Amino acid sequence: MRNSLRRRDFIQRVADAAGTALLGQIPVHAMADPTNNDGTEASDAITLFLCGDVMLGRGIDQILPHPGDPRLYEREVRSAKTYVELAERENGPIPMPADFPYVWGDALEALRRLGPDVRMINLETSITRSSEAVPKGINYKMNPDNVACLTAAEIDCCVLGNNHVLDWSYPGLLETLDTLDLADIHSAGAGRDAFQAEAPAVLEVPGKGRVLVFAFGSVTSGIPRVWAAGRNHPGVSLLGDLSDRTVARIADRAHASRRPGDLLVASIHWGGNWGYDIPAQQTRFAHGLIDRAGFDVVHGHSSHHPKGMEIYQGKPILYGCGDFLNDYEGIAGYEEFRDDLVLMYFLTIGASQGTLARLTMVPLQIRNFRLNRASRADATWLRDTLNREGRKFGIRVRLKGDNTLTLAWG
Repeated sequence: MRNSLRRRDFIQRVADAAGTALLGQIPVHAMADPTNNDGTEASDAITLFLCGDVMLGRGIDQILPHPGDPRLYEREVRSAKTYVELAERENGPIPMPADFPYVWGDALEALRRLGPDVRMINLETSITRSSEAVPKGINYKMNPDNVACLTAAEIDCCVLGNNHVLDWSYPGLLETLDTLDLADIHSAGAGRDAFQAEAPAVLEVPGKGRVLVFAFGSVTSGIPRVWAAGRNHPGVSLLGDLSDRTVARIADRAHASRRPGDLLVASIHWGGNWGYDIPAQQTRFAHGLIDRAGFDVVHGHSSHHPKGMEIYQGKPILYGCGDFLNDYEGIAGYEEFRDDLVLMYFLTIGASQGTLARLTMVPLQIRNFRLNRASRADATWLRDTLNREGRKFGIRVRLKGDNTLTLAWG
């Protein structure tokens, strides 16, 4: 990770400004000490925390200590405060202002208990005060003064290659990049130019090695082609297609960046929001990233609910991690997908071989704009859904007594 003193200083500065003493007491997380499946110590093993889309704007931004301008440009909703009202109507009062750790809820205990080396999210929100709303129907932004919501969970890397990072045009993206940099949080998948957008985030794990995060946004997720970063203008690292030629270009960049012992993650925003279908082109592309580009993890997102998983050549492919945080409570539709149920993915990987040793998932439920422990019935529903969708890939999910889920394969 980056210099921990700098992060502590930043958290304390924000806490002082907000009048919130709690943040200054949050420790920088300890490195995990994982074991292999046979119980033996794996001294080079690295544990990653991954999840799907984290949306901290709109209604969530309104309950944090520094709510931004609530004006929206949606067809039916003109104020972000409406989403707070809908959620409260559905599930009861939400504390306001909520402190910065509030939205993470019970996820913080899971992070402390499982102690990942790297914490990585797909941040589907601009962090900006920009008023240049792109006319696209839905625009997400969080006030930069609320960035301590990310540091409260000690997030190490935010993936930005998605269909909301440019919701507030170029000024919104540039302010997002500047705010994350000030907060000492790495980013990948978007940048001030194509070189920065395509470059990996390099995360140092002391005593174990490096994690390189390459992030991409696919046009299949609704990202406009004009959002692609160029030689002289900001944007995202855009995948115009999922062809073999695209795999080859990514492979060139991956091989040029990789050192012996590095662990490579490909984080991809692709596909639609609803449905469990995994297109054959996604599978071919993911396999190509592993076979030709040498990636150790494929981290897919965009779907609003968890999708199937595959272990290919010992490497995990998460085709769709589902939403993780949002303000969708009280919005009707698609109830059969249970998008209120979310998963934390903890992947333990041997750095020397780059193969998966263990995958543990923690089920949670979004309620009152907060992540709460899932009930036994809800954890069972997730297990059964993942088993149904994973059958074609030969994987099995088991439910433990503490409601965590573990993956078995092979």
